[in-house]
Amino acid sequence: MIVVKTGLIVYVVGKEPADWDVDAQSTTIKQNIKADLVEIITVKTGHFDISDAWCSLLTRGMKRIVCRIGKFTSTGNLALTGNELHLCG
Repeated sequence: MIVVKTGLIVYVVGKEPADWDVDAQSTTIKQNIKADLVEIITVKTGHFDISDAWCSLLTRGMKRIVCRIGKFTSTGNLALTGNELHLCG
């Protein structure tokens, strides 16, 4: 059986809260979305655009890559929108 690894890119709209923990958020998203790897695009994470995160996931073996928009709620949590863009796979 062939296992296809899935990567998720979250393109964040707006500025992240000062006390936001990207590692904890990535872990939560991976568990909820069932992704093998998650790349979050914000000023704090170091990814500058979708293509940068996409290349990072491809070089780490992801065959299916999906992109979703995220935005911070008033309580500082990152919420994903319902729209999904399949970049490959």
